[in-house]
Amino acid sequence: MESACPHLGADLSHADIEEFDTGAVAVCPWHRYDFDLRTGKSETGLRACTYAVEVRRDKDGVDKVYMEAPEEGSGWRIVELRPVSEEFADPPPLASDPVPARGENTKPTPQQDDEPVVPIENPPTTLMQWAVLILNTPNPRLKVERTKHAVHLFRTGKLKSIGNKSSNAPRPPDVPSRDDAYSRNVVDPSKVKNRRNRASMLHALANIEQWAIDLAWDIMARFGPMEHDLPPAFFADFTKMALDESKHFTLLTSRLSALSPSTPYGSMPVHAGLWESATVTSLSLLSRLAIIHLVHEARGLDVNPATIEKFRKAGDTETVKVMEIIHADEVTHVTAGHRWFTWACAQEELNAKNKGEEKVVDPIKRFREEVKKGWTGDIKGPFNVEAREMAGLTPQFYEGLRGELGLGEKNYPASASIAASHPKNHEEGTKEEDVTGLTSGVASVTLQYE
Repeated sequence: MESACPHLGADLSHADIEEFDTGAVAVCPWHRYDFDLRTGKSETGLRACTYAVEVRRDKDGVDKVYMEAPEEGSGWRIVELRPVSEEFADPPPLASDPVPARGENTKPTPQQDDEPVVPIENPPTTLMQWAVLILNTPNPRLKVERTKHAVHLFRTGKLKSIGNKSSNAPRPPDVPSRDDAYSRNVVDPSKVKNRRNRASMLHALANIEQWAIDLAWDIMARFGPMEHDLPPAFFADFTKMALDESKHFTLLTSRLSALSPSTPYGSMPVHAGLWESATVTSLSLLSRLAIIHLVHEARGLDVNPATIEKFRKAGDTETVKVMEIIHADEVTHVTAGHRWFTWACAQEELNAKNKGEEKVVDPIKRFREEVKKGWTGDIKGPFNVEAREMAGLTPQFYEGLRGELGLGEKNYPASASIAASHPKNHEEGTKEEDVTGLTSGVASVTLQYE
């Protein structure tokens, strides 16, 4: 059965399963609509898509899975069958005095875990309120716990509403909050050396995942109030993504703690380059989906196999397992980006039609246009064609693609937005330029792959 309720898109993976004389039904946690697990039919008149699945043993004794194809279209094939891990790692022990980075003598402030997951005063009642609270939560461990709690409330129908259509929906911050210890170690991406040892690689990957948690919440909090036509299924996909990124963060920081207890997360140099793409795309949902989910995350699909191989050659089987979980989850994230990008293109066509205009929005052409104006430089290979295809990205999307953001304009360091918030980051004897030269409220920045 499809995982989204056909009523409003609730995640049926958290449905109650109840037995009746006629068979088993899945009961949606949001509005208690029930769906027959065999036929997908509901007494409400709605119907969830169901597909017959069989396990057959071939002549060589190998079990193979066969699934009924959807009625619409042709040429369907099963792309992948794999277990899904939702296991979070236990958080590493608190470290009050990790090794200072970049020769600093000042010891980072101890992490504080005494703040409750649910605020005592004015606890959030909508998904939008939870999203903004999490974006404003500097402690990464608390950010993870609040993500887990908020997603559970959303999936089980315990929130008052999504809240994106409210005139009082809270505004997300320009840049998510970070602990002081973390902020002191933020540097320009060009100053971060290649990570060759495992601890440095894990720290860098964990930094990416912390930003990814925020990116998942930000796309909901920023564009939900802008785009009232977004269906609940959009929020279901991106709350899952936020939960996945939180899981990845705990798995990576747990491995970091096991491999290098003296350098816990936040003690090594990090950069905020990924958030610069969030700044550049803050005014357009199509642009955000294109740059973050179909460029940055798709690039992750390209580089993950090589990263996994490095840990494998080092004999680090535990980290290999973690990276394999992350890679499999990231395929679904690019899939979600592709799904909602094509949805947004179709929505543009529909809005134009409602105005009496004729407009055709081709997703591939529109994607290339968004990359051209929201990215700098070539989209470079080698590409993981197989993983990209699983996510819906055919070569027509990305081959021979080049971004022109900032060409002919004055560029600024990729750490500009966060550095401006933390003057202590400037090294003695250097001068950081202010983030000026704004065009339509968007800073001109140079972005590069790590």
